[in-house]
Amino acid sequence: MDRAEERPAAACSVLLTDLYELTMLQAYHAQGMNDIAVFELFVRRLPPGRNFMVAAGLEQAIDYLMALRFEGDELAWLAGQERFSRRFVDSLATLRFTGDLDALPEGTVFFPDEPILRVTAPLREAQLVETRVMNLVHYQTVAASKAARVKLAAGGKLLVDFGLRRAHGAEAGLLSARASYLAGFDGSATLEAGRRFGIPVFGTMAHSYVQAHDDEACAFECFARSQPGNATMLIDTYDTELAAAKVARLTESGVPATGVRIDSGDLGEHARRVRTILDDAGLDRITIFASGNLDEYRIDELERSGAPIDGYGVGTRMNTSADAPFLDCAYKLQEYAGVPRRKRSEGKATWPGRKQVFRRRGPDGCFTGDTLTLTSDTARGEPLLVPAMRGGEPLEPRTTLEEARDHARSQLARLPMALRALGAAPAYPVEHSRALRELAAQIDAKH
Repeated sequence: MDRAEERPAAACSVLLTDLYELTMLQAYHAQGMNDIAVFELFVRRLPPGRNFMVAAGLEQAIDYLMALRFEGDELAWLAGQERFSRRFVDSLATLRFTGDLDALPEGTVFFPDEPILRVTAPLREAQLVETRVMNLVHYQTVAASKAARVKLAAGGKLLVDFGLRRAHGAEAGLLSARASYLAGFDGSATLEAGRRFGIPVFGTMAHSYVQAHDDEACAFECFARSQPGNATMLIDTYDTELAAAKVARLTESGVPATGVRIDSGDLGEHARRVRTILDDAGLDRITIFASGNLDEYRIDELERSGAPIDGYGVGTRMNTSADAPFLDCAYKLQEYAGVPRRKRSEGKATWPGRKQVFRRRGPDGCFTGDTLTLTSDTARGEPLLVPAMRGGEPLEPRTTLEEARDHARSQLARLPMALRALGAAPAYPVEHSRALRELAAQIDAKH
């Protein structure tokens, strides 16, 4: 069976794209333009309050490229739009991605102007994939970057993604669970994330479960007996401290409870009072888990205050990246038919040619600076973009989510301390090489 005959679960209709991708393809087709094109996806500038970004979404982009094809019903719909010629629509029937993909490994820390990925393919293939590749990589990068900041704020505390119910759609909820796990979260409340990606799943109970019982202690007891060894009680439905005392009495009577969750009010103060109640009963083994509109700033406050919280559920503010919900990113043509290309728009000029990023480290292993240069050039440090696909096929073995997670952990550990802080830090040094600057000047001189 052709590799494109069966679409991976992450794939979708090729029509999930912008109209202008197809109008350009028809014009290219009419002109006979289909030489090799090089496009790069990069971020122009960091959002306010961000000191770094974490690359994510590459695996879903690879799945999309592998499955790229127009189905019969999609071609029929295009033909019926009276916008495209029959000859052009017919040419799409055999379109597949046959090009190369180079990219930052998922979990890599990166900075402005540095390519997250590079697509090298016949023009119509490289152009067509722009919208969906950006969509997949942009969203997971936004979510992973936010989750990495939460991870840095929480240290070694348990972190669970709680974001599905307020995510901007089902795909966003699922992919933010993946992105947050990649960035260091311990698991997700989303079952499908566990089934599809192998992410550990966690869950407690809702306030409705407690409210459905006439007696709160009875609710706790029934839940504990139903979930022995995995019973975390939600204790803030009515009176948080009184509920903690009920959990203590139940545990002393032999009904097992492993933890309590606090979801409202002054989380730090409630946690201190609950910890005292549990410890006085000799129940120091029972953990305290907190949730409720948390993000890295609130967790940092709780940690700095010494609140006795063992773990956090983080949802809405992480998977929507509430304070920085988008990146100023672009997917731009850098070379066509062997000739470097450069966009010169005011405020949006690009660096031409195929590029590589070289990263330097200090004696302590921490990153000290990057050099952005041409692939034909060299610089001190480690090259960051690596081959991911050749001739339309992924390179084997493909990186697993656990490997990407380990890479992200290593990357965050090597960030300069100033960049790990939640506040603004001096910009990380990214040097544009002499070769790159000279090429840009040559192209500008011609125009």
